[in-house]
Amino acid sequence: MALTCFIRYQLDPFQIAAFREYAAHWGHIIPRCGGHLLGYFVPSEGTNDEAWGLIAFDSLAAYEAYRARLRTDPQGRANFERAQRQRFILREQRTFAEVVEGTFQRPALPPHPPLSMASAQPTQDSPGAAA
Repeated sequence: MALTCFIRYQLDPFQIAAFREYAAHWGHIIPRCGGHLLGYFVPSEGTNDEAWGLIAFDSLAAYEAYRARLRTDPQGRANFERAQRQRFILREQRTFAEVVEGTFQRPALPPHPPLSMASAQPTQDSPGAAA
């Protein structure tokens, strides 16, 4: 994906469940309208009023076409209207970013075995051992 839209939401912390439902609806609407949904994220620990939505696009033109389709999508409009009616979103900010080549979706490597305390201590035969 050439472009990712990071949406930062400031939420009413007493309406996280309402935001979860709102995000779940986008799980069906966004792909249908042409966005590559990377996911929605709600508070778990720490700050209790901040959530994120990440949607990727092949280009800025693809994003603009997506926005046009979204405005005419009946389920999309209904989801926006519900958010306005219930007022669980207090603020919304969008930031667009490009991925740094070779850094996106890199799988985790197997963990390295922990160093034991014995192997971390210098021995008489190793450099750095006390004379």
